Amino acid sequence: MQIALQQAHAAKARGEVPVGAVVVDKAGKIIAQAGNETRELNDPTAHAEMLAIRRACKVLTTERLVGCKLYVTLEPCNMCAAAISFARIDKLYYAAQDAKGGAVDNGTRFYHQTTCHHAPEVVGGLNEAEASTLLTEFFAQKRK
Repeated sequence: MQIALQQAHAAKARGEVPVGAVVVDKAGKIIAQAGNETRELNDPTAHAEMLAIRRACKVLTTERLVGCKLYVTLEPCNMCAAAISFARIDKLYYAAQDAKGGAVDNGTRFYHQTTCHHAPEVVGGLNEAEASTLLTEFFAQKRK
């Protein structure tokens, strides 16, 4: 999660919403990492999770990330939750909950829907205070 937080800080420095994500393979090796790049790429789908998943699939030359874990600093939205499911990621670790836009333990609770084909094991709250503070400070600064 520390690497994901580093990616979130880097995203903040670029003016992006500070969210970071890391994909770790079966052996525990980091194979991909990313921070949000929606503004930089002019791409609303360039969330940290989406970019990390794309990069991990490219590294492993497969569309499935079976046996992999994803660490992300914010509870994934619907789009990212779906991508995590489609990629067959085994375990999702996230830091801060997102009561407004989250889709794992809040909102639609994507993995509890009958239409969800694969649900990863989910562990929330890792480094939650640090990730929440980073996001709160970022948005407070934007509102000034």
